[in-house]
Amino acid sequence: MTNLLGTHAIVIGAGIAGLAAAKTLSSYFESVTVLERDAFPERAEPRVGTPHCRQAHVLLRAGLQELLASFPDLENELERAGAVRTRVAVDVLIETPGIDPWPQRDFGFDTLCMTRPLLEFVVRSLTRKQANIALQSQCRVKSLQLAADRRVTGLIYEHSGATRRMSADLVVDASSLGNMTLETLDACGMPRPEETEIGVDIVYGTGRFRIPRDESRGWMGVIHRPAAVSGRGGFVFPCEDESWQVTLNGMHGDGPPDDLPGFVAFAKTFRTSTIYDAVKDAPLLGSIHRFVFPNSRRRRFEALTAFPNGLLPIGDVICRFNPAFGQGMTVAAQEVGVLRQLLDQRVGTPSALDGLAPAFFAGIQNVLAAPWSVAESDFIYEKTRGARPADFVQRMKFSGALQRVAAEDADVHRLLIDVNHLLVPPTVLRDPQIVNKVSARMAAST
Repeated sequence: MTNLLGTHAIVIGAGIAGLAAAKTLSSYFESVTVLERDAFPERAEPRVGTPHCRQAHVLLRAGLQELLASFPDLENELERAGAVRTRVAVDVLIETPGIDPWPQRDFGFDTLCMTRPLLEFVVRSLTRKQANIALQSQCRVKSLQLAADRRVTGLIYEHSGATRRMSADLVVDASSLGNMTLETLDACGMPRPEETEIGVDIVYGTGRFRIPRDESRGWMGVIHRPAAVSGRGGFVFPCEDESWQVTLNGMHGDGPPDDLPGFVAFAKTFRTSTIYDAVKDAPLLGSIHRFVFPNSRRRRFEALTAFPNGLLPIGDVICRFNPAFGQGMTVAAQEVGVLRQLLDQRVGTPSALDGLAPAFFAGIQNVLAAPWSVAESDFIYEKTRGARPADFVQRMKFSGALQRVAAEDADVHRLLIDVNHLLVPPTVLRDPQIVNKVSARMAAST
């Protein structure tokens, strides 16, 4: 390997962010070790340390494309394992307030629907095939090691009741909570990043249902977006074993019960009967699992004036999003794409890893901007906690009018789909012709 930047890299956490980061790092380091607190299931099963993994997850098209850059066989392997291919804007019916449902239009690309455990299992299996990556389970990281110059040089962890040390040129914190990163900043005498939170207290309930035979059904899945008044929404996605993953959610503590009658009754309160009609007679496979998500959170690492060399946080450590928007895994994959570009640029340069984190924090701001703007749309709910953007009302008016234009104009609809899948930046929707159409629609509604 002629493009090495170091001897050893460690990744804390074996979720999607950690596995994708490990695969990328394997091209720049002699060896990579992934330390995971959980035991690794031998099949596509939930992990104890990811209580949200039973809820419906979405891998947007941009996320799949980024993961394919690291795992070229991923798409084929996912389908082989049971993931279901769906045509975007055709097979998944989308219902939003005022547009129930959206027109079904074929824009020429697909996504894969599957459970989170299936995705993790396949990505983990592909990661294991990389000879210079070692996956170690049931390892609890206790602290990071620091040199006199405040460079991170490795970590201390527990495994099988014993305390162990491991050295590294780079430690990537993909642990979701990010405690190691924050505690290391404390140990270095450096300030922690400021945090911006959007308090939503969203409650999810998810069940797997056997898909009933119904030849008249014109869709494979459903996304029912909530109205501001009710805050209640839901998803139906096809997944492995000829089943649906059905997730219902409510904002600010108003969530579905975990018993089947209560779950179905909750679906009956939606604006449309689409999800209720689908699940009322469908056999439940197993139990309904609930999960509470308190807030979207963004840590402003990019504003720090000092950060330890040898350490790089990634994924949820930096920014986590309301899962209802299905952005988290895709954003993490895109962050790994930024990391890959930075490492490429540093091959052959002296002290190549110095200043990597600040460059990374700056480089991912364009990745975070669009999904964080979507997360801010949760301020449509009166009880949402946090600082509402000054231009929020105008933004929501523009967004509502834009959606109505897109429902009637297939070209605008295609651009909106591309934006929603994080394939292109939202600025494409500021084309003067589109803005004129939206402005006319806003004027007509006043």
